[in-house]
Parts: sequence; structure tokens; C-alpha cells
Amino acid sequence: MPNPVIIGLGRLVQRVAELRGGGSALPGLVVEKLDPRFAVDVLGALPLGVVLVSGTNGKTTTVKVVSEVLEACGLAVFTNNTGSNFMRGVISSLLRRVSLRGRLDADIAVLELDEAHAVTFVDAIKPQYSLLLNVMQDQLDRFGDIDYTASLLQAVARNTIKTVVLNREDPRLAAIPEDESLLAEVRWFGLSPELVSEMVEDELLLSHDEEADELGEGRPLMPGTFVLSGYSDGIAQFSLDSADYEVQLALKGSYNAFNAAAALALLHAIVPETPVEELLGALAGVQSAFGRGESVEVDGRPLELVLVKNPSGFSLALKSFDPSQSATMIALNDDYGDGRDMSWLYDVDFTSLKEAGAAMLSGVRAYDMALRLAYDEVPVAAIECDLDRALEAFLDGNPHTPLRIYCCYTAMLSLRKALGAKTEMETVR
Repeated sequence: MPNPVIIGLGRLVQRVAELRGGGSALPGLVVEKLDPRFAVDVLGALPLGVVLVSGTNGKTTTVKVVSEVLEACGLAVFTNNTGSNFMRGVISSLLRRVSLRGRLDADIAVLELDEAHAVTFVDAIKPQYSLLLNVMQDQLDRFGDIDYTASLLQAVARNTIKTVVLNREDPRLAAIPEDESLLAEVRWFGLSPELVSEMVEDELLLSHDEEADELGEGRPLMPGTFVLSGYSDGIAQFSLDSADYEVQLALKGSYNAFNAAAALALLHAIVPETPVEELLGALAGVQSAFGRGESVEVDGRPLELVLVKNPSGFSLALKSFDPSQSATMIALNDDYGDGRDMSWLYDVDFTSLKEAGAAMLSGVRAYDMALRLAYDEVPVAAIECDLDRALEAFLDGNPHTPLRIYCCYTAMLSLRKALGAKTEMETVR
């Protein structure tokens, strides 16, 4: 059983961290050092166990969708919704919900975990369900090799008890069922052939071509696969076996519609008795996660924050929005949470910005971004490395225009803090 003294100390650290304006993971780190079994003991007592979501892109949004739809189904859900997806982030979130005796008032936990920390987690706690989204080029200075990243997710699948949900469009994940030690049932989510060429990263599309009889045919469709079959103007079409469904999403962007397909496949496994129509009804109202297409109003204008951190994510984000309808700012840092190697920018196609241009570039790597845009002949109106000054100039310089900021993780956190002084922002703890 968790020690009440350690829980109290963790909450004290949490309060001090909040007063100092940050440190969402610090309380978890302190508790983890004092009681390495804290999360094991608390989460191990949940009636329906743990759901683990991992992969390169889409974890935070997908966890938000799954959690909110499960709550709409009547379940009490615990989740680490701060975006801190290491074990210490999970523990910090637990500290807000557990009693001093270590009891968590929840039926099920839905957790997002970084690929490497997911492996550590499943060594201690076997998830009932896991959802593995994708394996993309992201922070290779941390993981070194994309196939190594895939091996981490394979280890998660191997330690899953009931059901593992896989992306059939990702060849590294599609190969996981070949693992003879896999015990869990396998379910799938995917794209229609028409959407494969639009939404799948070039490297993965080549893998499709090698295995298909013709371009874009993709892999054979397994029974029970949730497929995103269409997306336009916020309306998503899904198919499951012979049934077709349509829903207007509050989530922004085609990439989030694909995340929704992943979430539906997982939800259908967790609550199979709930009709798909009811799942879609709850899904329709889910808003984008903080910083992931999050929209706020500043001085009467909409401003969207779009998180970007790798070639696939940035490319899909650029495809999802019309740059002629808003002023564009790009903010990039190279902190540990972002990845230090920014060479991935040269795998992103920025030509969609060629006509409208970028109104502002900011962050530690603003001039690297400017050089990259120069290769695609994208005009840049202003560069200001300081994020606060850049935001002020961006707002003042575009007084009557909708605004969109593409930003890395640490820049997004800084910009949300600055925007919090100007407009109401969702508080995430």
C-alpha cells in the first residue's frame, strides 16, 4: 500500500511547483524515487485495469478522445492529461486523484506514454489494452533508430493482456502479429485506399506500394477494422466491416480524424456492448487537446495552436489548413522535450506557404526555420527569437486576421502561458 506520508510530501512538492509556475513532472519524480511501486500499487487495484496508448504522433489527442467517450459511457476514468508522458508524469497526475491511503476512485486508467517509458511501464504493470499509433521519425537523437522505436512498441504489445490495436498503414506495426509470443487479441484501424496517398508518410507509402498490386491499394482489410474512409470540412466518414458512419467532428484536421479512427477501434474493444452510433455521438463533442489544434479567441480573432514535432505531423498539419485564410507563425525550440536535431525540417514540404508566406518565425531555432523556408521560396515577414516579443508582434501586426501558430512542444507551453494573460485558456493539470 502507498505510504500516506509520501503522498503528502508529493502533494506539497506539487503545490510548491505550481506556485513557481511549472514542474508538472517534478512531484512524480520525487514520489517515484521514494516509492518505486507507487504507480504499480495504485493502478493495479483498478477494476478494469489500464489502457496504454503509445506511438510517435497523436497520443495526447487520442487519449483525450478515449477518456471522454468512456466517461460518456458511464465509466470513471483516470488519465494523465498534462501531456507529460513519462512515468513521473503519470505519478504526478495520480497525486491529484488518490486519497492519502492511495485509493484511486476510478474504474479504468487511460494513459499516454512515451515509447521508451511505455516499455518500462509494462515491465511493472501489464495493460489490459494497448493502442499503438505509428512509428515516425521523431527525436532520433533520443532513440537513434526508427526500427529500435518499433521494437519498443512491439514489447508493449507482447505485454498486453486482452487486446492490442494496431495501425495497419504502418508496416512496422503491421508486422507485430508475426511475433509468436503475442498473447493479446489484435484489432486494427486504417485508411481507405483513397486516403492512403494523402495521409501516409512517403516512406510508409513506398512499403504499401511494394505489397500492393497497384498504387494506394494498401494492405488487405481485416474484419473488425475501423477505417477512416473520408474527411472534408470537419465531417469524417468511418466504416466498420459493411457499415458506414458519418460524424461532424469538433477535432481539427485530417490527422485528428485518423486519431479518432484509432480511438474508435480501441473503444469498440473496451466497451463492445456500446453501439457505434453512441460512441460517435460522444466523439462528436470532443475538443482538440491543448496545443493540438486548440483554438482560442484573442481580441476578437480566432488563434489556433498546432503542435508539430516531426516530418509526418508537420506535413499533415500543413495539408489540413488553408494558409490563405490566416496569418502564420512558426515557433521552434530545440530543448530536450523537442529533440535537439532539427534536420527533420528538410523532410517537410513547405510549398503550401509559398503564396501566403510566414508572418513571424520565433524560438531558439527561428533562423534555422528561416533557412529551410528559403529553400522552398516561402517569404518571411519577421523573425524574433524571443517568444513573448514575437507573439506580441504577431498579434499587433495582424489585427483583423485569423491566426495560426505551428509550434514545437516547449514553445507551445510558453505561448499558452503568454496567451493566458490575454484570453481564457484551458487549465491542464
